[in-house]
Amino acid sequence: MNSPLVVGLTLGVGVFLVYSSFWPRPPAGERSRPPGFLVELRDHLNQAGHPSVSPANVLSGSAVLLVLTFFIVLAVTRVTPIALCFALMAGSLPVALVRAQARKRRNKLRDLWPDVVDNITSGVRAGLALPEALAQLAVRGPEELRPAFVSFAEDYRTTGRFHDCLDRLKDRLSDPVGDRIVESLRIAREVGGSDLGRLLRALSSFLREDARTRAELETRQGWTVNAARLAAGAPWVVLGLLALNGSSLAAYATPAGWVVLAVGAALCLVAYRVMVWVGRLPDEERVLR
Repeated sequence: MNSPLVVGLTLGVGVFLVYSSFWPRPPAGERSRPPGFLVELRDHLNQAGHPSVSPANVLSGSAVLLVLTFFIVLAVTRVTPIALCFALMAGSLPVALVRAQARKRRNKLRDLWPDVVDNITSGVRAGLALPEALAQLAVRGPEELRPAFVSFAEDYRTTGRFHDCLDRLKDRLSDPVGDRIVESLRIAREVGGSDLGRLLRALSSFLREDARTRAELETRQGWTVNAARLAAGAPWVVLGLLALNGSSLAAYATPAGWVVLAVGAALCLVAYRVMVWVGRLPDEERVLR
């Protein structure tokens, strides 16, 4: 004899299964996943203006620099943990340099995107079709962005597929603001109507306001980031100066020296990341990739 509890649970499971059937889940291969390290590094290389460099090249350079630094510092200090610390810092330098260049170029392009939208608006007002208005940016657009739009114009002349050309343009730009502009143009192309000029003017105004606000905040908070770099690098500068005196390095070759260096490196890394997280505005993510 079935108890009321079993009947109630069975009924509840049945109702839940019927309800969930109205919301089918995509296959496992089609579910959106956050981009991995290599995808982000590929975006950073594109944003830094190095599209011909692959992530494998950067990682190979990091590995070579790590090994060379390790053996050079080991030959000078004769202390393995110190050589390992400086080798790890040197190995992370190429990736950090690419990210810094990408961030600097993103900040520069943030002031140029409103001009891009204004140029598109002018082209549409002059009677150009939307693909033609985009293609003319290869000549009239900002100098930094012309190569990407030259490739777009060549793609469109070759294939005539506007949406596919927009996807390739997004990959070349690898910029979150560029993604928003491209998707806005895609929607405008699909929907059509007479509101395209109004949409572009509103987008240009929004981008200018956003760039002005971020520039003011980054100027005010820049000292915090610089202080974090100074505080994190000062102990290692002192350690590098101590390396000139070989007699003072013997203590770091002991197990206690390994522990001191490991704890010091972990504390410097955590403190630096926390100070940068507090002082720097979060980078925009490519949610429309």
